[in-house]
Amino acid sequence: MPSRHHAATRGLGLAAAVLALALAGVGTAAAATVRVTIEKLTDNPAVVTAHVGDTIEWVNKDFVAHTATSKARGWDVMIPANKSATLVVKKPGTVDYICRFHPNMKGRIIIEK
Repeated sequence: MPSRHHAATRGLGLAAAVLALALAGVGTAAAATVRVTIEKLTDNPAVVTAHVGDTIEWVNKDFVAHTATSKARGWDVMIPANKSATLVVKKPGTVDYICRFHPNMKGRIIIEK
């Protein structure tokens, strides 16, 4: 039969292990996917907020292709008709984008650290 001291020590060891596992996840937020739906030549929502490392996913429900094109950041994402496309955001800041085929389609991504 284990002594009370041994049981208490084992209980503290278990508590320390649980605490260590809980703390291992602190400060390491998982990357998220931020979805923008394109329908009837409109980005919805037109303005999204993401964090560095997050993925922006454009889901094109239109029967024509679109792009998400940013001159300031140098990226151009092709989004085929009835398909989706993604981009991982890498730097904080605000990025405005348009569709090269339909310049009246505009969006904005606010990227936080």
